Amino acid sequence: MSGVGIGQRPENRRQQTVKVMWTAIWLVFLSAPVNDLLHGGHAGAVQVLGWAGLGAFVVWYMLLLFRTGRGDRTNAVLGALAVLAAESALLALTLGREWLVLFVYVSIASGAALPLRLARWTIPGASVLLGALALVVPGGRAVMAALLVPALLGGFAMTGVRELIRTTVALREARATVARLAANEERLRLARDLHDLLGRSLSLITLKSELAGRMLPDHPDKAARQVADIEQVSRQALVDVREAVSGYRRPRLAEELAGAEVALTAARIVAELPAEPAPTGVCEESEAALAWALREAVTNVVRHSGARRCVVELLERRTPAGAVLELSVEDDGAGGPAPAGAPGNGLTGLAERLEKAGGALEANRFRHGFRLVARVPAASAADIGSGA
Repeated sequence: MSGVGIGQRPENRRQQTVKVMWTAIWLVFLSAPVNDLLHGGHAGAVQVLGWAGLGAFVVWYMLLLFRTGRGDRTNAVLGALAVLAAESALLALTLGREWLVLFVYVSIASGAALPLRLARWTIPGASVLLGALALVVPGGRAVMAALLVPALLGGFAMTGVRELIRTTVALREARATVARLAANEERLRLARDLHDLLGRSLSLITLKSELAGRMLPDHPDKAARQVADIEQVSRQALVDVREAVSGYRRPRLAEELAGAEVALTAARIVAELPAEPAPTGVCEESEAALAWALREAVTNVVRHSGARRCVVELLERRTPAGAVLELSVEDDGAGGPAPAGAPGNGLTGLAERLEKAGGALEANRFRHGFRLVARVPAASAADIGSGA
C-alpha cells in the first residue's frame, strides 16, 4: 500500500514521503516571497535573513501540520500558531507585500491543527491581521482582496478536512471494536456448542467404558458390545464437532430424544420420554434451542444427579403472547448441575442460547430431585411479525 488513507498515520518511510510531498505541493504559493528575495533588489544581509526567515517558517508550518492529532495540548498549538503569525507579520513589515501570503498558511494551519470551536475564531483572526497589515505595508491594498479570500476559504476548508479525519478515525475504531465483539461472540458460541456436544458423548463413553471394564473377563461378548457402542458414540461425537465448527449443525428434537433414551439407559436410569413424537411445524431456531436444552439436561442427570428415574415432557401451551413449546426434564436424584447459587457453564450457555431464540430457562432443586424447564416460542420472530 503506497498511499496513506484518511485518518491513518504513515506506517513506513514510503508513506511518510508521500505525505510530505502532498503537503509540500501547496508551498508553491510561496513563489511570491521567493521571487522577491531573488529579484527584489534587497541587500545581501537582508536576503540572508529573508531566506532564513522563510526556511524557519516552512519548517515550523510543516511540523505543526505533522504534529496535528498526536495528543498535543491546545495551548501548545495556539503558542505555535502565535509564533507563526508573529514571524509572518515581521517578514511582511520588513520585506514587503509579497510576504503577506504567509498569513494564508497561518489560517490553513489554524484550521488543520485546532478544533472547530477555536479555529472559527483563529481563522478570522489571522484574516483580520492580514487585512490590517495590508493597510500598513506599501502596496498591500492591491493584494488584500486576493489574499483574504484564500485565507478564509482555505482555513475553513481545513476544518472540514480535520473533522473528516476525526470521523474516519472514529469509524475505523468502531469497526475494529465490532470485529472484536463478533470474534468474542463466535468464541462463546463455539464454547457453548462444544460443551453441549461433547458433554453427553464423553459421559456416555465414560459410562460404557466402566461397564466394559466390569464385564471383563467374565463376559467378553457383552464387553465387546459396549466397546462397539463406545466406537459409535465417538464417531458421532467427531461428526458433531466438525459440523458445529462449520456452523451448520442444527440438532433435532427427535434425534435428541432418541439419544437421551440411550444415555439414560446406559446409566441405568429409568427413562420416561414423551410418547408422541416431537411437534412438527416448529421453527428451526426454537427446535434447535430445545434440542440443546434436552441434551444439557440429560447430560447433567447422567453425570451429577445420581438419579434412578428421569421424566421428560414436551408440551405446547397457549399464552397471551402466542404458542409456547415447553420442555421439562425432572429427576429424583440428590445431586444437581452445580452448587446452589453458582450455575455451571452448561446452564449459563443454555440460558443464553434460549434467550437468543426468544425463550427462557428455569432450573430449580426441590425436595425429591431437580427440574429443568425450557420454553421457546413455537413460531419464529419473523412469523409472529407477519401474523403467521
